[in-house]
Amino acid sequence: MIYTITFNPSIDYMVEVEDFQLGEVNRTSHEYILPGGKGVNVSVVLNNLGIQNIAMGFIAGFTGQEIKRRIEEKNIKTDFIDVHNGFSRINFKMKSREESEVNGNGPVISEDDIQLLLKKLDSLKKDDILILSGSIPKCVSNDIYAHIMKYLKDKGIHIVVDATGDLLMNVLEYKPFLIKPNNHELSEMFHVKLSELKDIVKYAKKLQEKGAQNVLISMAGDGAIFICENGKVYHCQAPKGTVQNSVGAGDSMVAGFVAGYEKTHDYIQAFKTGVATGSASAFSKDLATKEEVEALLENIQEVEYEY
Repeated sequence: MIYTITFNPSIDYMVEVEDFQLGEVNRTSHEYILPGGKGVNVSVVLNNLGIQNIAMGFIAGFTGQEIKRRIEEKNIKTDFIDVHNGFSRINFKMKSREESEVNGNGPVISEDDIQLLLKKLDSLKKDDILILSGSIPKCVSNDIYAHIMKYLKDKGIHIVVDATGDLLMNVLEYKPFLIKPNNHELSEMFHVKLSELKDIVKYAKKLQEKGAQNVLISMAGDGAIFICENGKVYHCQAPKGTVQNSVGAGDSMVAGFVAGYEKTHDYIQAFKTGVATGSASAFSKDLATKEEVEALLENIQEVEYEY
């Protein structure tokens, strides 16, 4: 089974305003509401690709119940922990001449809540996949992902981490199955400016040297790089298309990689499926569907990168 954990899921209120004017009353031309959070997005895309999974994490208040309802409405199983201090956040995302976001804080997660999550994770079995995805609330220590990996280290579980900064660096000693920073996050982690492909590969391999088994680097319109556990490096160009919405593209790449690996146990096919899925979400106003991914996948070719 595949499990996702979202520490700070949200209600995403998405609006389009034709010509936003600061300080004026503006009217939306389109608006819609989605359950959000990186792990939630991964669960939704996995489900769209026909891969069963269970969405876990923390919810609170009326917004938390609405997040759960909307996820279950998609026939995705959930196993959330309902915390009692605060409410799940509402994130406001506006698309006008520019894209703007205002993100809420979310509830307070206590140590008792963390222990309850660990107890739930006791049910995971060998070869299950656990996806730790996204940022964490301020009330949670930035070694929480590492703490979870340490707790599960002898169970043979494949753990995927999509995070950045210390939240990601702290997990490397526990040898995650896959990590997926983007090229900008990679630059920030090593405090360098990365523009050339060879330099991105160089620093991505440093993450592998620190413990990650596989490293997937998303690069938006420039495609992606995959450093396989066997040491080989592959590059895929992004397919051609018009970007409609960048929100969720990285999460979709993670979901696509995991779906491809779950179906084939082939790293190259997983990589290509990841690129196709991330692009399909970027080219859509919603998250990628199976049909959209399959249409793009036909034309994606990986190239082994010599460095």
